[in-house]
Amino acid sequence: MRGLFAIAVALLTITAVGCSSNDCDYKMVDGTIIYNTPERPAGQQDMLGFAAEPIECVRVGFIGLGMRGPGAVRRWCQIEGTEIVALCDLNPEGIAKSQKHIADAGRKPAAEYCGDEEAWRQLCERDDIDLVYIMTDWKNHAKMALYAMECGKHVAIEVPAAMSMEEIWALINTSERTRKHCIQLENCVYDRFEITALNMAQQGLFGEILHVEGAYVHCLAEYWDRYYNNWRLDFNRESAGDVYPTHGIGPVCQVLNIHRGDRMKSLVSMSTKAVSGSKYWEKLFGEPCTEFANGDQTTTLISTENGKVIQLHHNVMTPRPYSRDYALVGTTGYASKYPVQSFLLGEQTVGDVDIENLNSHRCVSEEVRKQLMERYKHPVTAHTEVMAAKVGGHGGMDYIMDYRLVYCLQNGLPLDMDVYDLAEWCCPIELSAVSIKHNSAPVAVPDFTRGGWKKIDGYRHAWK
Repeated sequence: MRGLFAIAVALLTITAVGCSSNDCDYKMVDGTIIYNTPERPAGQQDMLGFAAEPIECVRVGFIGLGMRGPGAVRRWCQIEGTEIVALCDLNPEGIAKSQKHIADAGRKPAAEYCGDEEAWRQLCERDDIDLVYIMTDWKNHAKMALYAMECGKHVAIEVPAAMSMEEIWALINTSERTRKHCIQLENCVYDRFEITALNMAQQGLFGEILHVEGAYVHCLAEYWDRYYNNWRLDFNRESAGDVYPTHGIGPVCQVLNIHRGDRMKSLVSMSTKAVSGSKYWEKLFGEPCTEFANGDQTTTLISTENGKVIQLHHNVMTPRPYSRDYALVGTTGYASKYPVQSFLLGEQTVGDVDIENLNSHRCVSEEVRKQLMERYKHPVTAHTEVMAAKVGGHGGMDYIMDYRLVYCLQNGLPLDMDVYDLAEWCCPIELSAVSIKHNSAPVAVPDFTRGGWKKIDGYRHAWK
């Protein structure tokens, strides 16, 4: 492990090599907001298709054991070829709950780091950890990941992994320089419907996908007081824009082969006025909230280099049915998950489909939908569905996410999501806010691969 002095020096220069305030400045050119794209530091290479050396037993340390943490520990206890080395949280309750999961699985207790706001650094500095798994509040995600990579660890970060362009570029540059995986833990790409629709799209059932839709619509009225130290409502109070885009944008970006033959090009965003947030604040704290930055609903449109369009919605404030608004619009077919799962396969659809009476204006029957779900079951689902049903975690997709991460690390394969996915799926956080600030002006989306987005032809999961 690198000496602590060397790590400290490296961290002091992260802003300079990642994205300084000047690097992340933007300007208006002919009505479009354009960000500076920092040059790749000398000697660095991209992480496209990167595969680390195989790790026979993946040794993991967990930071953040609040709402999601103990569940992740419980899932990892069910994955062979792993060792849970260390646990870290400010509060002892989450650690105790996680230790019980470990004991119930017949594993040895993990080392504990608790009570000190800097204790997580000691976990990262251990020389018996391969992967640091981060599940803290959003504002701490990037700095912890940066330190862990400087300590020679791969990192997996809960969503969103980065809250600003500065954090995004720092994570990219540090991952490239240290040659360590930096993955965002986006579970929705493993949802059974989304990954089945991905498989169908890749086999041509919908023709050319032209338009996709994603969202995070989830009224959090009953959840706001569950977030430690009120961090989530506080972030919404301080920040405008789509502050939680990854569940909606992740699955549709895989369908569109983003940075694997296409890339996001331009973004436009608008928001309603803020009404509900200040009311929640006043109800929780019993004091007036005269300024609340985030509007009740934000809508964002993103164009791609190849002429496709992504539509995103974010609403955690008003009463609405839960929705990730997943939809694919293709030249010969359509798929949608909300409010009900549906497929439409037009008369001109080609492929392994022997269903009669297909048409271009009515979804297939429920019986046919079930047949399609089974016939086009994704290999990832087929490989994991028994254990996913047993272990659970948002219907099993959390287990699949963890299993695939471990599988790829054990076999020395590229991960299902890379640091550029992280960047692209997080960038609407700042870019949407900037668009809204400038009266919904278009914002050019930086090329986070710095020219490498055509190197890989299409999105695929790696297998041994």
